Amino acid sequence: MNGDIYGFVGLGLIGGSIARAIRKNEPDSVIIAYTPHRETVDTAHAEGIVDEPLYEIGEAFNKCDYIFLCAPVEINNENLEKLVPYLSEKTTITDIGSVKNSIHEVVKRLGLEDRFIGGHPMAGTERIGFNNSKSEILKNAYYILTKTDSTREDRLARYYDLVRMIGAIPLVVPYAQHDYITAAISHVPHVISASLVNLVHDNDSEDELMKTIAAGGFKDITRISSSSPVMWQQICMTNSDNVSELLGKYIDSLYDIKLAIDEHDKDKLMEFFSSARSYRESFIETSSGPIRTSFVVRVEIDDQPGRLAKVATLLSDNDINIKNIGIVHNREYERGTLRIELHDRAGLDRAIELLRDNEYNIYTNH
Repeated sequence: MNGDIYGFVGLGLIGGSIARAIRKNEPDSVIIAYTPHRETVDTAHAEGIVDEPLYEIGEAFNKCDYIFLCAPVEINNENLEKLVPYLSEKTTITDIGSVKNSIHEVVKRLGLEDRFIGGHPMAGTERIGFNNSKSEILKNAYYILTKTDSTREDRLARYYDLVRMIGAIPLVVPYAQHDYITAAISHVPHVISASLVNLVHDNDSEDELMKTIAAGGFKDITRISSSSPVMWQQICMTNSDNVSELLGKYIDSLYDIKLAIDEHDKDKLMEFFSSARSYRESFIETSSGPIRTSFVVRVEIDDQPGRLAKVATLLSDNDINIKNIGIVHNREYERGTLRIELHDRAGLDRAIELLRDNEYNIYTNH
């Protein structure tokens, strides 16, 4: 794939991360990009990620081997229509949206089924925008591919290899099934997360005591509520049937457990929590896929200025790359005060050994 030309329409968190991964793994590639925000493509160009910043959708996209549609779902549909006059038959068109039905319908209407393969990287963070993009976001993440009835196997195979090249794990899934799956594991959980945040907001006291003491468990389950409201509005609009169906099933299950609580049915409550725990622990705990092993060590440090920096410097001076680091302010579920996340098992093992050698009290999950 050396020398391929990649076009991006939109360059946010995921689009930017894909572009960075292509630049890292295929340095002689050419990347062009358009966004409606000129400063985004100018920044990407200044950082050496984008070779040619574009300020409109036009003829430049005719030379692309791949075009990634990286805007919110409904805007991707609009941008695809704008691209039609400039598309080459050699170009593989793809998107990154977490809803596939609507864009597959547009692709069929536009007669582009032989050139389109849907894409959905199952990766990301609650942060948004190109400035938060990182090539590592895609590493070992499932990357769903949705083909059409007219997708040639050689085109699919090349895209499959591209996904592997940027460090992700390709998985081909029918697009209707994809939308039902993502409604269950992503879209409904986001609705639930937002509803929990609003529950606290609507029932808190004037002095915001609930907000003040919200601890680890609540913050973990509602972290995703910091994602883009525009994106999630569009997802709910475009995958509404699946989200509504599964949300209805969830509401029914909540009503059942409410009855068990009202009736003090201890056996039903035990079964409810036990079955959830058993199923959750059956998930494959490897470093691949959307549920990943966290390479985390917790370190006890004195509550004094400079202690965090001292630990970070110790690891850095020994060439240990830190993925994330921060103080745990509430110990509801934590035993340490400093949480350090490493990129891989090797980094974690080296950090543990080094911290122990320097007489730190540490805690791990293994």
